[in-house]
Amino acid sequence: MAEEFDRDLSDLPPELRWREWMRRIEAVLFASATPVAREDLTRVVGQGVSVDLLIADVSADLDGRAFEVAKVAEGWMFRTRTAYAPAIRAAADVGDQLMDLNRFDVAVLAAIAYHQPIARDGLKEIFGKEISRDLIGRLHARGLIGTGPRSPRRGAPYTFVTTEQFLVAFGLESLHDLPDREQMEDAGVKQE
Repeated sequence: MAEEFDRDLSDLPPELRWREWMRRIEAVLFASATPVAREDLTRVVGQGVSVDLLIADVSADLDGRAFEVAKVAEGWMFRTRTAYAPAIRAAADVGDQLMDLNRFDVAVLAAIAYHQPIARDGLKEIFGKEISRDLIGRLHARGLIGTGPRSPRRGAPYTFVTTEQFLVAFGLESLHDLPDREQMEDAGVKQE
């Protein structure tokens, strides 16, 4: 019979207990390829323990290291600091991880993010031209968009929405973190 998992670690002195909880949080984040939700992290620490304080202490321990804890998509994950992206591209095999999106792909993705759920004809209204099924397929294949609810119009076309992978890829905690119109204008992006 498997031994029951001891979350509380009541046999350890407080300092060692806290350090062990931090190690558990690190281990879970390290092992996960996707953001880990608060509920999942609470399963490895004692009752009433603040996951936020543990994350803050893990983050402090990583200060000056090449990676950090990032809050994305309603959870946390380890990420390499941006300053090391050129080194990774130069030395590691990350070719299949690159999004390889052109400017128009990103513009369509942004339109979906801001107007979701949106159908292809809604995108046509925004861009003044038909958006190809191939482009939608590329965004879908990369996991950046998914199928939303069917449109209530005749023929019930599919709509598109962004995914958790979209949030992860762009380092957003939620869609509320998308830049507002004023931020977009300040960055030189034209608004219609």
